This record gives sequence, structure tokens and C-alpha cells, in this order.
Amino acid sequence: MTVYIVAQLKFTERARYDRYQARFFDVFRKFNGKLLAADDKPVVLEGDWPRDKIVMMEFPDAASADAFHASPEYQEIAIDRKAGADAVVLTVRGLR
Repeated sequence: MTVYIVAQLKFTERARYDRYQARFFDVFRKFNGKLLAADDKPVVLEGDWPRDKIVMMEFPDAASADAFHASPEYQEIAIDRKAGADAVVLTVRGLR
């Protein structure tokens, strides 16, 4: 079953986040993922959304998503993401 990782970000130290972003694709491409969206100007249609950016990724299954997120390569660059942005990160199961 397809699994999505959705990250909602509020920048706290943009330079650190930018350093993470510059290294992201070198890691991401190793895990059969597909980047669906990365928008730092999303339009809020309803409600309050106190974030700056949303990122949506697709993986063929939960094992692939977990392998990406838990990988030593990702954890190494995620240090800059965590220092550069407050994040809510979710996995979401796709419909069958």
C-alpha cells in the first residue's frame, strides 16, 4: 500500500534548513520515493495554519518510507532540518 510522508514546517533558522534542503535529494533518491509537493507559499482555504512550508512525499509502501526516515544518511542531514524548522511529520496510508 502506498504511504505518504507529509511534513509541515515553521522555519526557525532558515540557513540551517537550506543546508538540509541542499543535501535532501542525494539521500531521498536512494529510497524509491517520489516528491509530490514542496510549497513554501501554500494557500490556506480554511482554518489557521501557522506554518511556512508543506512537503509531501510518496513511497511504494511503509517499509520504504520507514527505511528512508530511519536511514543513517537521512538522520545525518535531518540534524539541520530539526535545527532549522519546527516540524510536524506524519505518515499517511494511501487508499487501496
